[in-house]
Amino acid sequence: MHEASLMQDLLRKILDVARAQKASRVVAVHVRLGALCHMDANHFRYHFEHAAAGTAAQGAAIHARLDSDIQAPTAADVFLESVEVA
Repeated sequence: MHEASLMQDLLRKILDVARAQKASRVVAVHVRLGALCHMDANHFRYHFEHAAAGTAAQGAAIHARLDSDIQAPTAADVFLESVEVA
């Protein structure tokens, strides 16, 4: 359930950004996947689409890049870089 926990936390942050900007929907999400987070871009996209279903983030474009540095302090994390809203 590691992925589910990560997705719920990430989705909460994304929707908080949308609410703070009084946006009706999330257009795109940019994330950095830590080298030890156990997800690649396709795996992330799959879990994100399921977590975002029925929310303002449903259908958002996902831009995920994998960080290869296993020594980075955020190597086990999914780091939200930016959120585009409308």
